[in-house]
Amino acid sequence: MAHDDKPSNTSANRTFEDVLAKYRTRREVMVGGGTLATTAFFAPSLSSADVLGIGGGRPGNGDANAEELVGFRPVPLDRSNDTPEQQNGQEPRISPDYEYEVLIPWGTSIQPGGPEYTGDPTTRPTAEEQANQIGIGHDGMWFFPEPVAVDPRDRFGFLGGTFDDASDNNGWTIAGVAQRGSNTKGMLAINHEFGRNSHVFGKSAPETLEDVRVSQHAHGVSCVAIQNINGTWQRVASPNNRRIHVNTPVTFSGPVANSDLIKTPAGNEPLGTVNNCSNGYTPWGTYLTCEENFNGYFGWTDPDYVPTPEQARYGFDFDGFGYGWEQFDARFDLSVADFKNEENRFGWVVEIDPNDGTQVPVKRTALGRFKHEGVAIAIGVGNRVVAYMGDDQRFDYIYKFVSAGSWRRMRLAGKSPLDEGKLYVARFNDDGTGDWLELTINDPLIQQAGFTSQEEVLTYARIAADALGATKMDRPEWTTVTQGGECFVTLTNNSQRTEADAANPLAPNADGHIIRFKDARRFTGTTFTWEIYVISQETHGTEESFSDPDGIWADPDGRLFIETDGGQKDGLQDQILVSDIGKRTFKRLFEGVNSDEITGLTMTPDRRTLFINTQHPGNGNPEATNFPAPTDGVTIPRDTTIVIRRKDGGIIGS
Repeated sequence: MAHDDKPSNTSANRTFEDVLAKYRTRREVMVGGGTLATTAFFAPSLSSADVLGIGGGRPGNGDANAEELVGFRPVPLDRSNDTPEQQNGQEPRISPDYEYEVLIPWGTSIQPGGPEYTGDPTTRPTAEEQANQIGIGHDGMWFFPEPVAVDPRDRFGFLGGTFDDASDNNGWTIAGVAQRGSNTKGMLAINHEFGRNSHVFGKSAPETLEDVRVSQHAHGVSCVAIQNINGTWQRVASPNNRRIHVNTPVTFSGPVANSDLIKTPAGNEPLGTVNNCSNGYTPWGTYLTCEENFNGYFGWTDPDYVPTPEQARYGFDFDGFGYGWEQFDARFDLSVADFKNEENRFGWVVEIDPNDGTQVPVKRTALGRFKHEGVAIAIGVGNRVVAYMGDDQRFDYIYKFVSAGSWRRMRLAGKSPLDEGKLYVARFNDDGTGDWLELTINDPLIQQAGFTSQEEVLTYARIAADALGATKMDRPEWTTVTQGGECFVTLTNNSQRTEADAANPLAPNADGHIIRFKDARRFTGTTFTWEIYVISQETHGTEESFSDPDGIWADPDGRLFIETDGGQKDGLQDQILVSDIGKRTFKRLFEGVNSDEITGLTMTPDRRTLFINTQHPGNGNPEATNFPAPTDGVTIPRDTTIVIRRKDGGIIGS
């Protein structure tokens, strides 16, 4: 998106490009083997898997005689066999071994029987209707299966036992976080990241508070019960179906919960979550939604207002992203003194219980405030929760949180594992090693930067990370953790950028890359080793072509699912690919429609049903596409969830 092009990090910290340049002078670039130059490792005589201690995937998947891990027939570059609508990018393309259906497009009533918006270009939902409908900007999501155990806590191992007893039929485990339960019924928690005014209410700018409320209610999160009925997935009634939007009551927990930094002179109660991008999920069965570009919803109406240095570092501008909320809702007007600090209530990770419609969403402040793209949870030494997070803006950082103790013991003691612990930021070294730098008020460098409390450190985590010398990265986005303990991070590219700059690791690098690293002491150490997994540019001109990696998820068998956002080459739309981690090969599973983004990624416990999203298809323009409606050139396209299955009922990605 265009707003990600504008960096706000003016610190003198090193860019990742500089680190990588030094790193490459120390290691030979070994090109060859496999299908792409990207199969090379930066290493001397051994592969970096040996040098850096980073594994490839499941045992044997680099063996030419082993069963093919990613065996499906990919979507080809050649479109000659496609329908006219597919050739024109108006309808999706999918592997011939797979099939898809659509589920809960924007405007679907949260409960059956309510008012629905179906894409009629002459109307849009009212604010009241939108508050009870599926929002727009479908993004990160997670499927929470209906429990199959007698005690619902037992499905995530809360009552003890091991995480390693899940089978393909009943569930799976990655890095100590299990997924078990029904394969045909459960709750889907889904983010609604953003929606342009022209798409949401048919105008370029709001003219009334009602217009603003429509926009606000289209953002946030939906929790909705879904079920496979006679082979078709449907939304079904549930007391837990609900919308959480910009005007929903929320609460704060952790070190900043009682801080003056999140109190306003007006004394208004905390409300809402916005720009919910990627996500995570916990071993105790809750959903984590991440507030990303929250700055874009604020502005100021006083022409003489000057933003504070803290606001400038977080990218606040006089008219934000042009939503115009500040024109009619003073809560989002930075120049209104009564609402000072309102902006500090956004930029957090928010915990939601999808199976309790009465629960108030909780903003977990120990995880820091920045433009959270996602949060991948792993279980480390001592059963401590470890969360890997990206800050999605050019020249910003990768973070890690480690809980203070065992998550089971903390919960039994009535504490949240996400409220007490240490927050770190990553520094990448020239030799393929790295350091996790703790963001603590006890660090002299942070004190010298003017911080006086841990509350300030967490609220202005970006500025604290600047002081520690963290490595500037190229838009760190989604994170995922493998069964073997590796962490993958996508570093994408803005869809508007046409030439390389210093933010790219291999200039010219207009198309992003994926990095992987492995921590010491199973996720809990303060050092790590790293390498580049793939440089997107090097895939162009091949059947494996992709650009701008964004969404990412590793399955237990050694497959890496990669979703893209913008700038695809070779005539492609945005897509989802599956990579064999051991071989570093890529196959295209699904390709979207004109001007969309493919995002969101979750599966049923048996991994035979995949849910993904198409976001802003056609950028809301019915002349570009009408998806998910049949092509007619008139119906407004709608963000929607797409359900994907193998025709033979096999494991997704195989």
